[in-house]
Amino acid sequence: MNYSTHNTLLYVENLSVAYGDKTVIKDINFVEKDVIRENNVTGQVVAVVGRSGRGKSTLFRAMTGLIKPTTGKILIADTTTGIENDAKEVQEGDIGFVDQKYTLFRNKTVYQALQFALRKKDISKEEKHNTIMTYLADWGLEKAKDQYPCELSGGQRQRTAVIEQILCSGHYMVLDEPFSGLDVGNIEDVKKAFNLITSSHEFNTIIYSTHDIELAVELADSIYVIGYPTIDGKRKEYGTIVKHVDMKELDLAWKDFGLDHIEVVKQIKATMLNS
Repeated sequence: MNYSTHNTLLYVENLSVAYGDKTVIKDINFVEKDVIRENNVTGQVVAVVGRSGRGKSTLFRAMTGLIKPTTGKILIADTTTGIENDAKEVQEGDIGFVDQKYTLFRNKTVYQALQFALRKKDISKEEKHNTIMTYLADWGLEKAKDQYPCELSGGQRQRTAVIEQILCSGHYMVLDEPFSGLDVGNIEDVKKAFNLITSSHEFNTIIYSTHDIELAVELADSIYVIGYPTIDGKRKEYGTIVKHVDMKELDLAWKDFGLDHIEVVKQIKATMLNS
């Protein structure tokens, strides 16, 4: 499938995070570029997989500016300047972060929460209302707009949390285990949500972790495996990228899950078992 890559959207160099004398992740390097396909708005979907305790959540917290890296830097495209390949260091709030609990304001309705998410946007009250209503319609939440979090289903809470982050942070979105504990119907909802995000803007980039390797291989166009590396025959006790699978290069991105995808799942599982 024809595609080309342009502006760098995400650049992570020599990233490490240590708490005291315990290094959690180290030597993390990767670059994700804007993927262009003809006659198709194509955002980027990046999956991060690895065994429990290998540092995925720590990586996400560093990438979203919630913790300061011990070394290294994380740059994202500065889409506000209009200058190609202009980059800036990530600050808290630049990248939306949806944790596993889909934390929402208990005392705000869905509509009020989205209003609050737009508080810093320099647009009229009417434009804010129209933006919110469009998202609610697109994401199947119109009927839930005046409900509080305690009245929502898990899937509705998650969709509200995702829209909230899109509205306040722009093109980048990190989701920690968005599929965990969901039933089949909710998983389909999340897949649709991914599609809505990536088809609405070229720069929109979703980075998510999952324990479901099939879902990583089915949905992502780039997959990073985080594990403990073996160096000079010794396994280290910190997480780093031990494998990168570019589904675009394999001509498997944006295609229905098939036998070739199953082969990639097996390779990733083998890498995880050894790391």
